[in-house]
Parts: sequence; C-alpha cells; structure tokens
Amino acid sequence: MANPSSPEAPIPVAKVSALIGGWIDRLGAVWVEGQITQLSRRPGMQFLTLRDPDHDVSLSVTCFRSVLEPLADTLREGSRVLVHAKPEWYVARGTLSLRATEIRLVGLGELLARLELLKRRLAEEGLFAAERKRALPFLPHCVGLVTGRASAAERDVLENARRRWPAVRFEVRNVPVQGNQSAERVIAAVRELDAAPEVDVIIVARGGGSVEDLLPFSDEALCRAVAAARTPVVSAIGHEPDQPLLDLVADLRASTPTDAAKRVVPDVGEETARVRQLRDRARRTVVGLVERERAGLAGVRSRPVLAAPERLLAEREQELTALTARSRRCLGHQLDRAESDLGHTLARVVALSPAATLERGYAVLQRADGAVVTDPAQVAAGERLRARVASGSLTVTAED
Repeated sequence: MANPSSPEAPIPVAKVSALIGGWIDRLGAVWVEGQITQLSRRPGMQFLTLRDPDHDVSLSVTCFRSVLEPLADTLREGSRVLVHAKPEWYVARGTLSLRATEIRLVGLGELLARLELLKRRLAEEGLFAAERKRALPFLPHCVGLVTGRASAAERDVLENARRRWPAVRFEVRNVPVQGNQSAERVIAAVRELDAAPEVDVIIVARGGGSVEDLLPFSDEALCRAVAAARTPVVSAIGHEPDQPLLDLVADLRASTPTDAAKRVVPDVGEETARVRQLRDRARRTVVGLVERERAGLAGVRSRPVLAAPERLLAEREQELTALTARSRRCLGHQLDRAESDLGHTLARVVALSPAATLERGYAVLQRADGAVVTDPAQVAAGERLRARVASGSLTVTAED
C-alpha cells in the first residue's frame, strides 16, 4: 500500500526502513545458488558472502554455527553452494541479508561433503583406530591381490613382488575397479580371499583417477568388510595425493601399487645382506668377548700368586716349620719344668717318708692290733710287740 508523502509531509527514514522490512518479511524462504566469496567463522553466528559470478551480484548470508558445522572441513571460499534462506531487513542499518537454515555443496563439493560425514562416522566407531590395525607377516607365502584385469596396478604388484622374492605366490581376483558394481565385487573378492587359509595378506590395488573414479573405494560397505577381515589388508589405491576411505580402514596404506609390493614382500637381496651383516656383527661380538676374557685371564695368570704358586706353598711350609719348632720348644720347656718340679717334690716326699726315717736307725712299735705305740704306758709287761725297721720287722716282748 502506498504511503502518502509530500515535501511538506515527508516520511522519516526509520519509518521507510520499517516499511521496507515489513514488505521483505512477507517473502518466504527460497533456495539460492551462488559462490562463496567471503567466509567468517565466529563462535556464535557465521557470516558469508554469496556471489553470482555471471551477473556480479552479491548478498550477505548469516547462519548459526550448527548450520555450517557439517560442512566445516569442506566448505571454503570459492565453493559453490545451495542455500535455503529467508530474506531479512536490518532496520537500523537499512541492509538486506539472507538468514540460512540449510547449506549444501553443489556437484563435487556435495560429494566430498557426504564423504566427510561418512569419514567422521566411521572414525567415531573406531574403524580408523591404530590399535585395531594388524601387523603384516614378515614373509608371506601367499598374497591375495584384488585389482582390475590386465591393469597396470596388477602388473606393478606382480612384477615388483616377484623381482624381490621369486618364491612368493599370488591369488589374484580380477574385479571392476570403477562403476556401480565395483564396490560389491571388491567386497566379494576380499571376503573370498579372507576365507582362504593359505592367504597371509590381501592387497587391494588400483591406479590413479578422479574423485568420482575412486569413489567405490570409499564405499561404507567396503570399509566395514575390510575392517571385519581377519587377514591383514593393504590399500594401494591411486597415487600419493589420493586417499579414499579404504586407506584409513586398511591395516597399511601404500602410496602406489608398486609401493604395496615393496611393503608386503621383502627383498631377497636385502634380507641376505642383512643376515650377512648380522652374522658378521655376531661374530665380531663373540670374538671381542673371547679376546676380552682371554686378556683378563692372562692378567690374572700374570699375578705372583698364579705365576709361581709354589712360592705361596713354600712360605706356608716355612711358617708351618717355624710353628712346629716353636711348639716343640715350648713343649720341651714345659716338660723340663715339670720334671724339675717332680724331682723336687719326690725329694721332699722321700725326705718326709717314714721309710727314710727307719733307714736312719729308727723303729716303729706296733701292738698286736696294729696300733702304733707312742707311750710306754700303753704297753703292759710281757706284751708282745712288733718292731718295724728299715729292712723288715721283728717280734719283741716288753719286760718292764
């Protein structure tokens, strides 16, 4: 509805801005396609500029962080996007912007966004965790190979592997490596080789290509089949910059099919040289140990105690002889002293012996009962007594 105005009765700027805002509020949400020329990420509200490169027209777009979060790793300046937004008029500044409620990448960008979401989900489930990855066998007797028929990847793997270790065997499963049926056929081949007990490791190989060409190797079902395999799986898809999701799930990522052959099969020449080096190192170590022990033994043998061991015995013999002589002298002195003491004691005993007294002419009178007479009053007249002298005894009679 038109608002009457005249030079005499103009409409204030605030009212004009409010009227424009009211008109814009009646507009509904629309889908807008454009190219991002400016992107400002903030903790709360996100700001970006959407440009139409064909007509050089730009619009400001605002959205909450939750709208931009799913595309945070793939959305950047220059990306083409589809935005579902409602026009908004900022009355205070008189500016127009779009409030976005959904943002989608266009073409390849949308494909990359879906892959990024799948990558996050698989990572949250732990399919990319390093602790679940299995180590490759040192020398596989049989290698399973899943690749395209008569492809350069197949030729690179087989030729390089057999050049490094001629005795290695291969179980090859040729499958389509591009197209709608590729992922399903690769899954079937991986499961078949995983069930074969003679297969020690599986290589999934393909040459380089565009993102769309390598898309089957980012298939969710294939990633889960490789994660569930009991046999170690090596991913050799594309060239060094290419990285489908299979590279993250596999137990080992090889940059190229040739690199996969070098990682899986050891080089017989290198291993022979390594064995030779280890053998020489072991020999040097043993020889060095023997030489050190020999030098130590020679040093011990050069000591006087081992150089002339009889000297030690001679010294002990001299000590033993000296101790023996000393003990004999001590024993002789003790015997001499004991003999002297015994002689002195014998002389005193002899001197004090009653027999010695008798030999000097004395006699001992004894009554018939053997009692010694010490007093004449003890003897009656006419009593017979025994008189002991030095050479014997005689019988006497007391007369008075």
